[in-house]
Amino acid sequence: MPLFPVRPEIAALSPYVPGMSIEEIRERYQLENVVKLASNENPLGTPPLAVEAVRRCAEGAFRYPQSGNPRLTAALARLYNVDAGRIAVGNGSDEILDMLIRMLAVPGRDNIVCFRPCFSIYPIQSRICGVEVRFQPLGGDFSFDFDALLQHVTDRTRLVFVTTPDNPSGYCPPRDEVLDLAAKLARQAPQALLIVDEAYMDFAGDDADGERRFSLLASGNLPANVAVCRTFSKSYGLAGLRVGYAVLPEETAQYYWRARLPFSVNVLAEEAALAALRDTAFREATLRLVRTERRRMTERLREIGFSVWPSHANFLLCRPDDGGPDARSCFEALLRRGFIIRPLGSYELPDHLRVSIGTEQENDAFLEALKDALCELKARPPRAEFF
Repeated sequence: MPLFPVRPEIAALSPYVPGMSIEEIRERYQLENVVKLASNENPLGTPPLAVEAVRRCAEGAFRYPQSGNPRLTAALARLYNVDAGRIAVGNGSDEILDMLIRMLAVPGRDNIVCFRPCFSIYPIQSRICGVEVRFQPLGGDFSFDFDALLQHVTDRTRLVFVTTPDNPSGYCPPRDEVLDLAAKLARQAPQALLIVDEAYMDFAGDDADGERRFSLLASGNLPANVAVCRTFSKSYGLAGLRVGYAVLPEETAQYYWRARLPFSVNVLAEEAALAALRDTAFREATLRLVRTERRRMTERLREIGFSVWPSHANFLLCRPDDGGPDARSCFEALLRRGFIIRPLGSYELPDHLRVSIGTEQENDAFLEALKDALCELKARPPRAEFF
């Protein structure tokens, strides 16, 4: 019996599984050069204007940020043409997702509904809060069956989560289907908030107009029962500084600012985010690179012997074809060669891998390492079986 026993929900919890770090693999395999294609980070790094802003403002890090981050909320309100009173910012979009669960769902009574597999933060934070999680399995092609999702909704459902583009598949439903889901949810469960997680929406489509075609937020058509979450971690290149934001129903946003821990977006993170919004050349270069390399990587992986699912995100979901090495062996063989990708056991997809889109040079090196790893694995003698 532990001296300080924790709540049953915490004792039973499976933690979030992050991608491996470059430093971890360097030390483990004594490698000088390691390429990380595991965590869907920006392939071009940090925006130059954001780097400049952090350097310029570093001496002011002894000051607390202004309460409510009003400059950042105002900038985001202008960007999306919404009232600033609807903007929430947080220490990554994870903080906002966590706060919405804490604010809206009553422990032991209410439930949340989401697809499975999904971004693990949704069920993890719900279980921490003592809130029931109801899952609808994805289709075999990783598509969304919204009518089946709604069958899990009850009069105790407070939150319904939809990630679009989805993680880990990159699937992106048509915008009209998401709007139809919002309308049906409003009729069936007026007490439920639909949270549309658009963390990867920047990369949707095959051209610069893709975001406007797929995104509720970019379209300006936000039903009253919808909250849309976004992040600075992907196309804006600020994953390490942890800045996320959302457009919420105005009353919900007011309660968010009451409940949120003060100063969770720090001074340097706010300055970097404001600078990243101004650095449009960097963001446009990021989007062009990801779309170009996503197409090329899809073709090359299929040529090598992988099934690859269509993706609207900055990563690809893939699986070794039948007769090839298993996904775990491929992952480990790549680690030994200094390439980190993402095994998907934590998503209940042990036969699949997820590969972030890197630079052209990183992607070429990864493909060569993968081909070399496949040759090695295919040349290994089969394991002996004992009966």
